[in-house]
Amino acid sequence: MPPYKIPKRVKYRKEFRRVRDRKATKGNYVAFGDFGLQALEGCWLKSNQIEAGRVAIQRVLNREGKVFIRVFPDKPVAKKPLETRMGKGKADVDYWAARVRAGTMLYELAGVSESRAREAFARVAMKMPVRCRFVGRRMSA
Repeated sequence: MPPYKIPKRVKYRKEFRRVRDRKATKGNYVAFGDFGLQALEGCWLKSNQIEAGRVAIQRVLNREGKVFIRVFPDKPVAKKPLETRMGKGKADVDYWAARVRAGTMLYELAGVSESRAREAFARVAMKMPVRCRFVGRRMSA
């Protein structure tokens, strides 16, 4: 896992699980690029899934355009090893995840044609654990 995919430091090592199942009010529109990939469901997106999406975009576009990753894995998720008895405290952090609500923009692309962006985001959507859709920038009146 690349070192830039986890926080440099956190106030607390472990967090409560907390499930908030509602729609995104922030980060739910194309802000930086021309096209975006929007999550239609909520989930915890693992850091390796975010990285897999980035690699998929780079493979399709081969260094063309600019990629914006709009989610960051800042939630530590603890998991006990398999076949471990209950008790003995909370487990160690297994992976880092980004909290994704329905409507959150996951990736954005700038400087590429719509057909290339659709092709790249179709590849990324296959790697995501939730349903996603392709969106374009909404022009302000």
